[in-house]
Amino acid sequence: MVKTQEKTPVAAATVTLSVDGREVTVPAGTTILDACRAAGADVPTLCYLRELNEIGSCRICVVEVEGAPRLVAACNNVAGEGMRILTNSPRVRLARRENMMLLLSQHNSSCTTCTRSGNCTLQSVAVDLGVIDFPYPKIIDPSDWPADFPLIRDNTKCIRCMRCIQECEKVQASSIWGLTNRATHTRVGVAGGLDIRDVDCTLCGQCITHCPTGALRERDDVMRVYEALADPTVTTIVQIAPSVRTSWGEYWGLSKEEATVERLVAALRPMGFDYIVNTDFSADLTIMEEGTELLAHMKNADKAAAAGSDPAAAASPVYPMFTSCCPGWVRFVKAHYPQLVDDVSTSKSPQQMFGAVVKSYYAELLGLDPHKVFSVSIMPCVAKKAEAGYANMNDACGDPDVDCVLTVREVMRMLRADHVDPRLLADDAFDEPLGYGTGAGIIFGATGGVMEAALRTAHYLVTGKAPADDMFADVRGERGWKEATFDLAGTPVRVAVASGLANADALCRAVVSGEVAYDFVEVMACPGGCVGGGGQPIHDGEELAGSRGEVLYGLDRVAKYRNSYENPAIVHCYNEYLGEPLSERAEQLLHTDQHAWKMPSEWIRAAEDAPDAEDPGVDW
Repeated sequence: MVKTQEKTPVAAATVTLSVDGREVTVPAGTTILDACRAAGADVPTLCYLRELNEIGSCRICVVEVEGAPRLVAACNNVAGEGMRILTNSPRVRLARRENMMLLLSQHNSSCTTCTRSGNCTLQSVAVDLGVIDFPYPKIIDPSDWPADFPLIRDNTKCIRCMRCIQECEKVQASSIWGLTNRATHTRVGVAGGLDIRDVDCTLCGQCITHCPTGALRERDDVMRVYEALADPTVTTIVQIAPSVRTSWGEYWGLSKEEATVERLVAALRPMGFDYIVNTDFSADLTIMEEGTELLAHMKNADKAAAAGSDPAAAASPVYPMFTSCCPGWVRFVKAHYPQLVDDVSTSKSPQQMFGAVVKSYYAELLGLDPHKVFSVSIMPCVAKKAEAGYANMNDACGDPDVDCVLTVREVMRMLRADHVDPRLLADDAFDEPLGYGTGAGIIFGATGGVMEAALRTAHYLVTGKAPADDMFADVRGERGWKEATFDLAGTPVRVAVASGLANADALCRAVVSGEVAYDFVEVMACPGGCVGGGGQPIHDGEELAGSRGEVLYGLDRVAKYRNSYENPAIVHCYNEYLGEPLSERAEQLLHTDQHAWKMPSEWIRAAEDAPDAEDPGVDW
């Protein structure tokens, strides 16, 4: 007798089910939520973030599955063959309304003074569910938070969806947020119940852009700018970062063709700014300094490698040069990889370079007293607010090089408050001579852009020739960790690009362990780069860094000058003022000591080394 082998059942590739009477076929393993959406049924969600936060805690996405004793959360249950699902039955409607009312009973519903009013998922879902009033008493926990910290948490508006916890831990490798207390007293706050000033928050702002309510926001500095604009003795100069042009017009529904940076200039004019300048200029300036610095770093690395037979030299690993234009990344590396800080470029970020140039070179050109200049920057970033406040960022005249930083969201609120409708405006030009930037400066806002811009200039400095178009395209794209090797006049240059701090963490671990070796590494704290920054407009559930980045590369392709060294304003600035990259004046104004301020963990390490030293406080 021949024994036959039983066949293992093959899992079905698809399942067919019914959603509100409509039959739909979806791939096996699809969640009920996605199956419902595939069938055209709108199932509301609050806590849900795809592949990141699928915990079903808010219970707003519940649906009725025929035969199931209880309603089930659609976001984290899998659709099954033959399921019959109702997304809006009387049971479902009642449960969603009750769950929403319970959430609102512990939520500060002062929507008129909330930065997220009109763009709040909780508010939208409550309206859609028809919740006008509710019978439960309000139980609001007090919220205690330092008002001067660049990132503000208001726990009276927190719905404990856990999004910030997951984003900070899984995407940004920082684990700043956690649950405190238990049962009905459970709340989200700084992990371990610590003060935010005592933990290593990078201020990337990704928790803000992924919060469904107004529980997290940036510190609002709008009134400081209004006060400066109203002071007749003060000259206000505002710079606009490269990635701002990709997002500022989203509130008004402007297309990428309509939302030009020149139209934003026109919108800012009636607000009273005296001069409006282009951060692309200082991005080009950063590249001139950082590209030159890279070549020097590579020469030093070659010398160290040549001395590798020396036991003393072998004890000191040779690390790549890391970019320094992202303050969130600089905060991260100082806190988590102090052994790499000496290999972080000393070049200031474009924001801080521009601030130093405005209160030195530009003030001289205009005949202004730099102490009477109020320097403002419009940035896609929350960490820039902290960066501008570091005590060592005052190289031009002793005052802060940048006086105030506004996120894109803050500028949108200012334009709305001043009743400026950009749709009615024509383009206006930046003020010269600091109004022009090259394509290399423009792509700074996308992941890989700083790397590409620096390599374009390094190629020219070594060969005397412009690089071929798109020669460095391998460092483009949204992948979180990219590698490439380029031929620089016979010298192979090994590079890597990381965006998102979890990717940066993995890359740094590999560098420190010796698993990988590079010459140059670009890191952006926010996934996708500044176009996905924590100060950008919020579109809940959408990740727009990719499409915004494409706008920058499109502008680069049509730019008159695509390389930083070609910028006539840059050439003039060096000829008339700075001399050359890494000159004494350039070092004074455009470079910084990355050890001049400390993260909380650095103070802790310093205290362990010198326990009797006086605690100077924390530079956040």
